[in-house]
Amino acid sequence: MTGRIDVVVPAHDEEDRLAACLDALRTATSRLAAERPDVSVGVTVVLDGCTDGSAAIARSYGVAVIETPHVGVGRARSLGVAHAVRVAGDPDAVTHWLAHTDADSRVDASWLVQQADALARGAHVLVGAVVPDPDDLDPVVLARWTTAHPPGAALGHVHGANLGVLAAAYRVLGGFDPVPEHEDVRLVERARALGLRVEATIEAPVVTSGRFAGRTPGGYAEHLRQTYGDAS
Repeated sequence: MTGRIDVVVPAHDEEDRLAACLDALRTATSRLAAERPDVSVGVTVVLDGCTDGSAAIARSYGVAVIETPHVGVGRARSLGVAHAVRVAGDPDAVTHWLAHTDADSRVDASWLVQQADALARGAHVLVGAVVPDPDDLDPVVLARWTTAHPPGAALGHVHGANLGVLAAAYRVLGGFDPVPEHEDVRLVERARALGLRVEATIEAPVVTSGRFAGRTPGGYAEHLRQTYGDAS
């Protein structure tokens, strides 16, 4: 299968985690080249109002970088997709896949192969799983999370840190809404309402930050804080 995957990574002041994110993507790109050599890949980092050292880190990896005022994650993802498509030369939308993760997250080494296989199967959307970084959680809190997540428990939950969309479907769906959070959930809800082929997997989960203070008011960090609390 010949195709292209463009990865979009929004980042808002993530200098402490961005390098690990890009290292993981570099490893996944190498795996993709070895296992699916006909699939090319590009990475675009959207620096969403960054005031720290995120820009220098991103540029040191040789990925595409765009800088914006702080526009929020929904708008940042959309801007990243638009930029990635221009850089790629607007490839055929039915062989072009848009993979999304976050700057505080680390994809699995097989993540891009997983995305490429979804493209090859004819999926319109791939909803992947995330797990919190155990190093960020107190052991008591981690135990609560583990108990609440037996195998399969996260299937179908939508996370922008692990989401893939066929470019043709993305256009039909009108892209991400310009909202400060839940742009990922809204996109997938529209895809399901339209009867598009939405697949879900818990294989190759993305490790994401386990912090309780996130970059959006009601994102994954707030979910962890409200659901699993502190160590008391």
